[in-house]
Amino acid sequence: MAESTYTVVGMTCGHCVQSVTEEVGKIGGVSGVAVDLPTGSVTVTSADAVSDVDVRAAVEEAGYELASS
Repeated sequence: MAESTYTVVGMTCGHCVQSVTEEVGKIGGVSGVAVDLPTGSVTVTSADAVSDVDVRAAVEEAGYELASS
């Protein structure tokens, strides 16, 4: 199992959490997505490492952006 944590900018409510969870969950191999609204933290669990590019694209599809590393 691989686990990666990202920070998403712009989430303000439960709908935001749902949108990000849904889009990131569509990435192949992802088995879990945990979003912490107060911190903007998104933890992605997968069988193998997930591409940061794929996560960024999914977050942007949901209408938000990843914080710069």
